[in-house]
Amino acid sequence: MTTFEIEPGQLFIGGQWREAADGARTEVVDPSRGTVVTTVAAAGAADVDAAVRAAREAYDGGAWSGLSGRERGRILHRVAELIRENADELARLESLDVGKPITLCHAVDVTNAANDYEHFAALAHSLHGAHRDTPMNAVAYTRQEPLGVVAAITPFNFPLILAGSKIAPALAAGNTIVHKPADETPLSALFMARLLQEAGVPDGVVNVVTGTGPVAGDALLRHPGVDKIAFTGSTAVGRHAASVAGESLKPVTMELGGNAAHVVFEDADLEKAVGAVIKGFVFNTGQFCMGGPRLLVARSVYSTLLGILADAVPGVPVGDPRRPETVVGPMAGEKHLKKVEEYVELARKEGGRIVCGGERLDLDGGYYYKPTVIADLPNDSRVVQEEIFGPVLTVQPFDSEDEAVALANSTPYGLASGVQTTNLARAHRVADRLQAGIVWINDWAMLDPAVPFGGVKDSGFGREYGPEALAAYTKVKSVVVSLD
Repeated sequence: MTTFEIEPGQLFIGGQWREAADGARTEVVDPSRGTVVTTVAAAGAADVDAAVRAAREAYDGGAWSGLSGRERGRILHRVAELIRENADELARLESLDVGKPITLCHAVDVTNAANDYEHFAALAHSLHGAHRDTPMNAVAYTRQEPLGVVAAITPFNFPLILAGSKIAPALAAGNTIVHKPADETPLSALFMARLLQEAGVPDGVVNVVTGTGPVAGDALLRHPGVDKIAFTGSTAVGRHAASVAGESLKPVTMELGGNAAHVVFEDADLEKAVGAVIKGFVFNTGQFCMGGPRLLVARSVYSTLLGILADAVPGVPVGDPRRPETVVGPMAGEKHLKKVEEYVELARKEGGRIVCGGERLDLDGGYYYKPTVIADLPNDSRVVQEEIFGPVLTVQPFDSEDEAVALANSTPYGLASGVQTTNLARAHRVADRLQAGIVWINDWAMLDPAVPFGGVKDSGFGREYGPEALAAYTKVKSVVVSLD
């Protein structure tokens, strides 16, 4: 058994590495073994204040916002290059921290993080205002300006990607940042601080404070020196963050929980559909807010598809994330594993039929759970309606297109949806009716920095990716010059 040792982490504030003011530290656990691999500094309110002050000083001094968009873009391009040059180390850290299979870390996390910075580097010099024609004897125009200091708060499931989806557009627009990564998964955020500094991002422009949400996270949310909050996480914590932001009228973007429906019509290519369905619910061990944990199947192919899943899902490779053949790794922590166990037990009590899975996998002391398919649950079941955030798929039949849409839209969430059909008219028609920020047709999790995503209803508001994300990190100023 290989033992991995990671250097203890410190806070990154004003371009310097430092311990927390009170010396507090917190453990980082390898979820594939349940063992502590290192510790990181646990920021308190004083540390958060120092980070926000460093970001404010850098912003007010124009060290970053004073650069041209082209120059900011050049540095962000260099960040993307450094991510690719350090791909092996970033993938290793992400796999160790989250329990994500190393192959996926390379193919998905590292690749998409580099693409994030590259995409927004190209957009950095596209910010511009516009002349406005008015009947006034004046010249009127608008300017797009950075907001100031951005608090970026990111979750445990995709630390590298979801940090980049906030930091890259915020930097492209000229803002400075204080990044608070998830308690459990801080390692790639600390490594990225080194790469950003090496790329030429000035000191104080990006600051990283590790620590707990109730202490460091809440102090950052409430700090009067923060101009915008960019948050990804659970709906419950998002409500708290939005209410705190509302007290001081700060702009926020919220990418929150999801419970997406994957709709398979009778005319779908079932072989292709099954691959997308399995990917949709086991990807990242189901710890994916845009995953597809609810499968809705036309009744005429319901039994057939259940049979295919019963045969295929147990064959998905589950195990040590450091093995290249592994597809499903462990849950990110003991509390996440227990939550999944509780929901599956609830499904049994609610009359659900366990088609496959339904139990822990005892392996190396890690937090593993077998991919699980559950049939025969009513739509008002908590297991159907709530976000499980694990490798669990519920399957329900439907009899008509209208019923499929009604079932898909029946939860409080609206982050993603999917449709499997060979009928092009139906694909567009159903996509129009689904209440979700992104709809995939005949596949799942097709994501690119050019394509925005985000939620409706309890899945939040605002958009990540695309020019829409860049606009979310700017404010519009109007200038009117009298010609009298």
